[in-house]
Amino acid sequence: MRTGRYVTYGAIRCFDPRPLPPDPPIVLDGELANLLSEADRALARLDGATLTLPDPDLFVYAFMRQEAVLSSQIEGTQASLEDLLEFESGVEPDLAANDVADVVDYLDAMRWALKEIETAPVTLNLIRETHRRLLQHGRGAEWAPGEFRRNQNWIGPPGCTLAEATFVPPAAPLMDRALGELERFIHSEAPLPPLLRFGLVHAQFETIHPFWDGNGRLGRMLVTLLLCADGVLHRPVLYLSLYFKAHRAEYYRRLQATRDDGDLEGWLKFFLRGVRAISRSALETARRINALRDDLARRAPQISRSNKAHLAIATMYTRPYVTIASLGRAIDATFPTTSKLIGDLERAGIVAEITGGRRDRIFAFRPYLDTLHDAIDDLGGVIGRSDHPVTGG
Repeated sequence: MRTGRYVTYGAIRCFDPRPLPPDPPIVLDGELANLLSEADRALARLDGATLTLPDPDLFVYAFMRQEAVLSSQIEGTQASLEDLLEFESGVEPDLAANDVADVVDYLDAMRWALKEIETAPVTLNLIRETHRRLLQHGRGAEWAPGEFRRNQNWIGPPGCTLAEATFVPPAAPLMDRALGELERFIHSEAPLPPLLRFGLVHAQFETIHPFWDGNGRLGRMLVTLLLCADGVLHRPVLYLSLYFKAHRAEYYRRLQATRDDGDLEGWLKFFLRGVRAISRSALETARRINALRDDLARRAPQISRSNKAHLAIATMYTRPYVTIASLGRAIDATFPTTSKLIGDLERAGIVAEITGGRRDRIFAFRPYLDTLHDAIDDLGGVIGRSDHPVTGG
């Protein structure tokens, strides 16, 4: 088989993956070539925008948090974007602590890994440490964070047994060999375009399934890390979890087809459609945030006479939930000055109170939050309607 074979190892029948690149090689037919070209162009436009926008880190902040939430939701976490932003603003979320911890740990792991790849390659050690940070507090914290599994795991419906599994990854000794081969492929100079290489890496990582928990989140994160490490992206602004979540059944079906049928081309077409859709959506979101930023900066003198109005609005892009005290500290203003400024912003519809008038009132930066949610809703509609035609192969 092109991608591996099912073997009996001890008493377990599992999958033994073949190393990358595949043999026979990827067939770059017309459809795959067109998708690769479109995905490359969409990703390049997104990356170029981050180099020309006035404050690109503003968009990195937004996109990373969207991805942290969506990737965690795929694994069953209930935390929303609001829950995360409220937590970061010091508000106690109204849900299980583990749900927010999952998302916060995702952000911590992603930030750490992005910093590391500035000076070091993507290695198995980096993957292990990223995993340790990913699972350090939330769900899976009891499942050996940062350690490759030493026993058999399997994939299937909740509560299923090994005999009922949908897929059984390689036994631990086969897994060790496969991980070494995957690391060598990541560092190789295989004559494949980056998007095809990293699409194959994601599929192979999910097939190896080297950890007890967190494989999905880390596998999705790995795509962005590799794009940044390879210089394809200058900033981490591409995240595929929304696409995979919207097409979860096909995502798993395409991965399984690489194992059962060797259909890597079908998987890569699905993957490239995701890159194309998410790149276009992220670019539109960046434009919307930038337009909002310009509009509010222009209107700031009319919204409030305070000379701190512009600074207050700029602050809320990275602190979308504020109290009068926290905003006052951020803009170096007295409580009375900040209270009056908050009142001006509230009357203009820039902030809305979310705490029902109790002490230590919390205010949400509504236009910005609405922009982020509109982007998610718009993409969900687009990829559900037309961006993802059902095709063979």
